[in-house]
Amino acid sequence: MRFTRNAAFAATALTSALLLAACGGSSDGGDTTAPTDAPVSDCATGSIKTAGSSAQANAMSVWITDYQIACPDATIDYQPVGSGAGVEQFIAGQTSFAGTDSAVTDEDLVAANARCEVGAAINIPMVGGAIAIAYNVEGLDSLTLTPTVLAGIFANNITKWNDPAIAALNSGANLPDATIARFHRSDSSGTTDNFSAFLAATAPDVWTFDGGKDWIAPGGQGAKGSDQVAASVEQTPNSMGYVELSFILEAENAKGALIDNGAGPVAPTSQNASNAITLATQVGTGDDLALQLDYAVSSADAYPIVLVTYETACQAGLPADQNPALVSSFLTFAASDAGQGLLSAEGYVPISGDLLTKVRASVASLATS
Repeated sequence: MRFTRNAAFAATALTSALLLAACGGSSDGGDTTAPTDAPVSDCATGSIKTAGSSAQANAMSVWITDYQIACPDATIDYQPVGSGAGVEQFIAGQTSFAGTDSAVTDEDLVAANARCEVGAAINIPMVGGAIAIAYNVEGLDSLTLTPTVLAGIFANNITKWNDPAIAALNSGANLPDATIARFHRSDSSGTTDNFSAFLAATAPDVWTFDGGKDWIAPGGQGAKGSDQVAASVEQTPNSMGYVELSFILEAENAKGALIDNGAGPVAPTSQNASNAITLATQVGTGDDLALQLDYAVSSADAYPIVLVTYETACQAGLPADQNPALVSSFLTFAASDAGQGLLSAEGYVPISGDLLTKVRASVASLATS
């Protein structure tokens, strides 16, 4: 099965200089009135720098473009450096908020709260997505994997494409007698954190490695960012990698494997990922919306390898020179019907239902000065 769309999958730097109608403006963060037909109801002025998840890079790109067209006196610079680096920069006070595919918790949350000084740091889910198992094998148009076989591949136990375990799941497929060239993230990554959490939850006898944002399993080749993992698979015959779905939807050579979590093969689509994400439970308190995903979901219409990208921001205490008014205005747009409505075409999962109501309340709680 092949999944394609018309959008770029290699977004390495989302600076405002590359976007339409970005023209600086004052840095006081004061609100201005947007045109009546604009998707932003209350523009802010000035600039912000933010960084983090590369999985949400394409979503940020379209949000920033639309926001800056509607609000030409605002400049937003998002750098997709990976979740780990994004959180580090936020804690260090270098950015106005962070994008991360794993909620900021434990020691990092303590440090983030200290950085915010008078307010707590809160996790706001803004983008949902499927983690696709991208593969590149000539003539192999459909591939089904189970968690056990997938864990065996990335644990370096299954090394050949024609391994009996893969062949048993793909009767009649032309599987080459070739080594599987595996790609993983070389940077600290929330996508890695979610992918390894899925393997640990569904194939614990095979996947015996500690979780976290850093890849520690043996073998394979590292690539920085979702865009480079996708490009590596696209350019390397007989390869496999894990990457957010939006980065392979227009690829010529890379395809997304179907995952059988016990209820039959399920394709990595936005709708199937949405069906799994709706089963998540909130583990954060109050306006902190950290979620627990159910990686073991077994349903014919729920793709189980999913992630949620959070924007982690200071509820209060953000310094004036980091423009809390623009942070609030931009995230209000991202959580709006207009902002969430842009996601499906980019291969992402919009936030919806009761969770979206909570997201909007969390954004509304952000101080604007």
